[in-house]
Amino acid sequence: MQSPVRVAYTLEQCWHRVPGGTATSALRTAVALSDVPGVEVVGVAGRHRNPPKPSFVPSVNMRYMPLRAPYLYETWLRFGWPSVESVTGDVDVVHCTGFVPPPSKAPLVSTLHDVAWRHRPDHFTRHGVRVFERSLAEVRRRAELILCPSTVTMLDAERAGIPVERLRLVPWGVEASEVDEAQKAVVRTKYGLPGDYLLFVGTVEPRKNLRRLVEALERAECDLPLVVAGSVGWGDTGVEPSSRVQFIGFVPEAELPALYAAAAVFCYPSEREGFGMPVLEAMSYGTPVVTSMGTSTEEVAGGAAVLVDPFEVDDIARGVDEALGRRAELSLWGLRQAARRHWSETARLTVDAYREVMR
Repeated sequence: MQSPVRVAYTLEQCWHRVPGGTATSALRTAVALSDVPGVEVVGVAGRHRNPPKPSFVPSVNMRYMPLRAPYLYETWLRFGWPSVESVTGDVDVVHCTGFVPPPSKAPLVSTLHDVAWRHRPDHFTRHGVRVFERSLAEVRRRAELILCPSTVTMLDAERAGIPVERLRLVPWGVEASEVDEAQKAVVRTKYGLPGDYLLFVGTVEPRKNLRRLVEALERAECDLPLVVAGSVGWGDTGVEPSSRVQFIGFVPEAELPALYAAAAVFCYPSEREGFGMPVLEAMSYGTPVVTSMGTSTEEVAGGAAVLVDPFEVDDIARGVDEALGRRAELSLWGLRQAARRHWSETARLTVDAYREVMR
């Protein structure tokens, strides 16, 4: 029988203005970890006046630091204070699921979602790039194992100076729920959606490539409008609402299944991703996907999507038209690909990493 594992699990990103995929993946992994016998997950975050958005409320037991971000991150990086153990007591492992690793006497496991700021620093604030670089240096110095959701991120981590023997591939999972026509109708009515539409889901920021996607739709044979769902991130996307583009803002997790399932095609020609969870989510609802070649989303799609060059507008247009013409085939392929990805497997690989650093 294996010994129990008590892990301090950072979740400060759930309170960020735009929690994004780093929070979503951490929360879903935490739920799966809680189902693993012998594993106790203790969430760690700063003390905030208000809870996070309902979609980002942690389901695990939480312990709260006396400070919150950005002050918490600064004191962690500058002074190595406050330690995780000051609020959790003794733990066997600390898992940094965001970017800034907390001080602790326990072995550190860190998830590296991506190093996008190194590829396109102009898509981030100068302060943000500095914080990311300081955090990466700390992860490189302290983390015994670094978990990467894709091989693309693993290669980026290696190029960033992290020895390959400390890297572990831990892909994310997906979990679809049943969607009926009544639920689709509710979402269409609430957001004023047309009967048929193209869909983008994600943080609205330059690296998501919405500008080229909208230009591509002007050249495509397809005349369906694009619905953009997601919180506004940092930077100007160069896209404004129009008769062809409808922004509906952040969509709660409970409404996403119907939004995905009702879409004709999911369009995600992002310039760069660490994983690309919306691609897998769309596939899990049988929605045909257009996404970028040469990035982690190609890896996630696993041959079940139409791939395009994200820097070539004409190729994006070609991809959207092709996906519309192959809807039945791509729907079936996508469902099969999504069925291979489970959060329980993400949890199993994560626990393997915990036990490895405890030896």
